[in-house]
Amino acid sequence: MNDTAASFEDAYNILSEKLTRWYELLVSHLPNAVAALVIFAIFFVLASVSRRIGQRLFARAFDTGAIAQLISTILRVAVLLVGLFIGLGVLGLQKTVLSLLAGAGIVGIALGFAFQDLAENLIAGITMGIRKPFKTGDLIETHGELGHVASLNLRNSILINFSGQRIIIPNKHVFQSKLVNYSQTGERRIEIDVGVSFDTDIGNAAEIAQDAIRSHCGDWLHPQKDVEAFALRFDSSSISLSVRYWIKYPGEQSYFAAIHEGVKTISEAFRDNDIEIPFPIRTLKTSEDLSLNIEQREHANA
Repeated sequence: MNDTAASFEDAYNILSEKLTRWYELLVSHLPNAVAALVIFAIFFVLASVSRRIGQRLFARAFDTGAIAQLISTILRVAVLLVGLFIGLGVLGLQKTVLSLLAGAGIVGIALGFAFQDLAENLIAGITMGIRKPFKTGDLIETHGELGHVASLNLRNSILINFSGQRIIIPNKHVFQSKLVNYSQTGERRIEIDVGVSFDTDIGNAAEIAQDAIRSHCGDWLHPQKDVEAFALRFDSSSISLSVRYWIKYPGEQSYFAAIHEGVKTISEAFRDNDIEIPFPIRTLKTSEDLSLNIEQREHANA
């Protein structure tokens, strides 16, 4: 009985000593703990404010709201982490801070390898959001696809082609491929090749084509670009004349409609001025034996 009472007394003394030591340790570190909580609270408020301010600023810089939201969220988390590390440093937990940093680095490397494809598309989307090679509605050609930009998100670029199909291209392919933006300059040149016969006055034909385009298409031609016509080469049955003019793009006249009007206008102008657009000439050569066989069959049938 006495042994049991002694055991309880020893356990009570050990527990009491530990509680007393923890209490003294808590009291001694209480100012630092309060300071750490205050610091973290301040950084928590700063993180929320920086997120709202960052979202407004990035929304102006990026056409895509998702990218602005992502970057502002990353900014908020970064501010919170800075506050957490400073608070742990005030508590004297420098080793814990170093352990957290090392652990975060290892986790980051592991996640980078595990989600490499996703990370590449994410980084490419953010980079394109900063550089702005195109905006919503632009006509672009990239990665073998041609269409108008419907949207750009954190992973994909979405196009609508001329057949109305929705094309989803990963951002890394758009970022790494050649990209042609047909809408960015605000103008586009149209080239129409037409053949004229060898005995045609080239200068007169070029002038007729230019005047016809200016008079019939002048309402939507680019006001600062002149119509040009050049004889470029000798084809097998004609001389190739290239007629070039500019339109505002995008503008009141669509690209294909402008080509249609140009071809129609040049055809009518050449017909009215007796300028011949020759048919291709092909010479078929047969052997003498084949000709004789054909003649013999005709005689036999007669």
